[in-house]
Amino acid sequence: MPRVSATIITLNEAENIRDCIESVLWADEVVVVDSGSTDGTVEIAREYTDRVLNHDWPGHVQQKNYAIDQAQADWIFSLDADERVTPELAEDIKRVLLSETPEYRAYSVPRLAFYLGRYIRHCGWYPDRKVRLFAKDAGRWGGRNPHDSVKVGCPVGALRGDLIHYTYRDISHNMRTVNSFSSIAAAEMRSEGERAGAFDLTLRPCWDFFREYVVKGGFLDGRAGLVISAMTAYSVFCKYAKLWELARGAGAGDEAGE
Repeated sequence: MPRVSATIITLNEAENIRDCIESVLWADEVVVVDSGSTDGTVEIAREYTDRVLNHDWPGHVQQKNYAIDQAQADWIFSLDADERVTPELAEDIKRVLLSETPEYRAYSVPRLAFYLGRYIRHCGWYPDRKVRLFAKDAGRWGGRNPHDSVKVGCPVGALRGDLIHYTYRDISHNMRTVNSFSSIAAAEMRSEGERAGAFDLTLRPCWDFFREYVVKGGFLDGRAGLVISAMTAYSVFCKYAKLWELARGAGAGDEAGE
């Protein structure tokens, strides 16, 4: 079987890192790239691997690509500290790589989120396929921070086992993440010359709620689906409100929809 490096980026993930690493101990190498944790994350990670590196935070995409560059194996499995590889997924990975020549050079996995006491199977959250297993020379992280994804220039195979995502501890954690991520997204959008208008601040959040709750079946997830759909709309509103604020602060308020 080709050698596999599991890569993980961290910042104050002491609550998650142990279970995360233990879920990828089947890999030939575990590479943890930390950006200044103060809660014991590094010490816990070093219990499992000597490939624990410190690297100042440059952004989600850049940090994950740095982790790939440090990996020594020919194949990469990239995951976040709040994710867990199920035994079924681990066996699926071994199955495809044990073949004499893997059929694909990149594979997507279904990601199953656990939030508000239940696994979320609607709201557009499942199967939420992500490319996470790929030949090192076939893929790089790309996209707009903080919503990154692996970009490959080849056909992508599909693995069956789930990657479990412990997305938020509670609603307060969800709201803090929305605040942080919407600020990052707004800054990225501003740097690319995008502007926020009245449509973005009013109808766009409403449409996102309707899409998540009705079109994508969020109502089937009970009250958790209602909360998730509302938080999605709130996240969209925050992103565009902050984009408008950035433009206004730069003296472009009229152009931004003021």
